[in-house]
Amino acid sequence: MILRSMFCALALAGALLAADVTGKWTASVPGRDGQTREVTYNLKADGNTLTGTIPGRGGQEIQITDGKIEGDTIAFKTKMEFNGNTVVMNYTGKIEGDTIKFTVQREGGNQPPREFTAKRAR
Repeated sequence: MILRSMFCALALAGALLAADVTGKWTASVPGRDGQTREVTYNLKADGNTLTGTIPGRGGQEIQITDGKIEGDTIAFKTKMEFNGNTVVMNYTGKIEGDTIKFTVQREGGNQPPREFTAKRAR
């Protein structure tokens, strides 16, 4: 019984310690051609679930899917249609104060992952 109570308390503490990433985050994201572009990530935390949007081509908003928060680590996907193909990007990030160190990689692609840092917008 005591062990069960301790486990529940630790699980609750872990959920409470999940980093609050809700808000706008900006980053200079490297592209395939070596150029960077400024991207604003609009993130919303709800417990251990992460949702939000990122800007896409033509002013459209791309929804964040499968978003998770575990302590100071986040992970999510984005899906875009491009020339009749669905492109899925897998993001992971480590939260350190007002920065998130991201790694992003195209699902099923043969390109190496790209790394960049986002900063909380004020």
